[in-house]
Amino acid sequence: MKKLKIFLAFLFALVILTGCEADISVPGETGQDIITAKKALKIIADENVIVIDTQKSRAYKDQHLRGAVNIGRNDVTVLGPFPNMLAPASKVEKSLGENGVSNATKILIYDNNNNMDAARLWWTLLVYGHSPTQMQVISGGLQALQEAGGEITDRLPEITAAEYKIESKNTELIADKAEVLAQANNPQENVAILDVRTQAEVSQGIVPGAIHLNYVENINDKGEYYPVSYMQRLYPDHNLTPDKTIIMYCQTSIRAAQTFLALHNAGYRDLKLYDGAWIEWSSDSSTPKAMPSGAPAAATKQDAS
Repeated sequence: MKKLKIFLAFLFALVILTGCEADISVPGETGQDIITAKKALKIIADENVIVIDTQKSRAYKDQHLRGAVNIGRNDVTVLGPFPNMLAPASKVEKSLGENGVSNATKILIYDNNNNMDAARLWWTLLVYGHSPTQMQVISGGLQALQEAGGEITDRLPEITAAEYKIESKNTELIADKAEVLAQANNPQENVAILDVRTQAEVSQGIVPGAIHLNYVENINDKGEYYPVSYMQRLYPDHNLTPDKTIIMYCQTSIRAAQTFLALHNAGYRDLKLYDGAWIEWSSDSSTPKAMPSGAPAAATKQDAS
């Protein structure tokens, strides 16, 4: 009898731990935005795609996947009024077209930076209307591609320029300071603010009411994204459910784009990136701040991201 009780207790615990995987209801398709390096290499071999390396130019010239073109962070962002803000359509059009990308191009994107820059380019393209079915981020980036057998080289590819035309901008994917301020001052139950910075940064200042979940929680020690089922447990456990509008930020919303992609891939759709991010919020003396231990956080070693 005692053994039976122990077994039943174990069985109950197992159900509690695993049963919630299939219970979550999400409004969008899952698993469409992130691809493994192994699957990416098969697509590259079999299909007409353009691979975009989002490393800094010098790093790209040192090593990249054979055939990949280079569109770095600076090609799709601007420095004003704050660092790493979304670039205007004209700059993005130029960067894409010069690298052979048209509106109909299927794109695979990678980086060497915990998926941050790849995700930021993916988000930029989503804002500017590139079909999400025509672009994916390669989980784990350059290291994963190399480990999967991808040919790494310093040879630059021959590029045939194309025309890329941006017709619209989806502002529903972007939050501004006024929207964040409205939620901070008058919290709505169906809205959540998510801070994805490090604990050290958050300890120096946070938007009032924001939930903290470090972006590194999305990836393993190789920089590869955890599976959808994991994300669909992790975020609801932090009261971040698919029925809410989730506004996310970091220092300059590069890391936040990595989280945006993780959630979108997990089926979340009501997502916004606060593009001005903490750097804008903390520089305004009129915005409220929860300050557990001192002054607003400075940019961190994560490439001021």
